[in-house]
Amino acid sequence: MKTQFEFQTDGPGLYEFTDQVAAWLRPRGDGLLTLLVQHTSASLLIQENADPDVQTDLQAFFNRLVPPADDAKMSYLIHTVEGPDDMPAHIKAAIMPVSLSIPVAAGQLQLGTWQGIYLVEHRCRPHRRRVVVHFNADR
Repeated sequence: MKTQFEFQTDGPGLYEFTDQVAAWLRPRGDGLLTLLVQHTSASLLIQENADPDVQTDLQAFFNRLVPPADDAKMSYLIHTVEGPDDMPAHIKAAIMPVSLSIPVAAGQLQLGTWQGIYLVEHRCRPHRRRVVVHFNADR
């Protein structure tokens, strides 16, 4: 069984969609869920969903690790025609996961207590993002 979720982002950030995935899974049994973001400038993460400071700190860390292309430290970049956020977004997507696998038991995601599923938007302007979801049931 498969589906896709579409999200409108408002710029950089972590967008949680655990509840949407859980609702889609409810009638299913045991198996493995696979998710893939179909974009080269966004990522997927399983991360803490209790304290929003975690998301803020993660964003700050990744922006410090990979600053915009117009930062002097990034002067080596060649692919800059799509704006100073584009190539850094590709770099972030290259070092962060773009797919996830999550075990499912009795239709329930087997995430930890404080874990949630996030789409991570790396671009500065709004985008429409698509995540393909596939559930492979145990037989």
